[in-house]
Amino acid sequence: MKRTAEIVLGIIGALGYAFMAAIGGFMLWMQNNRDLIETELTTGTGDPTTDFSMEEFEAAMDMLGAGGWIVLISAIAAIVLGIVAMVLLKGNKKPVVAGIIFIATAIIISITTTGLGVIAGIFYLIAGIMCLVRKPQTTLEM
Repeated sequence: MKRTAEIVLGIIGALGYAFMAAIGGFMLWMQNNRDLIETELTTGTGDPTTDFSMEEFEAAMDMLGAGGWIVLISAIAAIVLGIVAMVLLKGNKKPVVAGIIFIATAIIISITTTGLGVIAGIFYLIAGIMCLVRKPQTTLEM
C-alpha cells in the first residue's frame, strides 16, 4: 500500500515547522540586537501611552529571548520527529508507529508553543490519523 498522501502531508507539516523555526530564529536575532530595537523605540512621539519605559523594554526583550528559544527548539524537534515518521512510512514499514509519532508531535508542539505551531500541527495530525486508519485491502482467495 502506498503512503504518498501521508508523506506529502508530513512534508507540508515539516515546512510549516521550518517556518516556525525561522520565526524563533528571528525572535532570537531581535533579542541579540537590543541596540537597534532600543533606538527605534526610544525615538517615540512623546505620548506616554505609546512610549516604552526601560523596565518594560527589558521585560519584553527577556520574554522575546525565552520565547524564541522555545519556538526554535520545538520546531527543530518537530521537524526531526516528522522525518523519523516519514522514514517509518517509506515502504509501509511501520505505519502505526509513524501515526503515533505524527499525532503526539502535533499535540505536544502545539501546546508547547501556545498555539504557534497549530497550523503545521494540523498537517501532522491528519497524516497521523491517516496512518492509523488506512489498512491494506485484503483479498479473499477461494
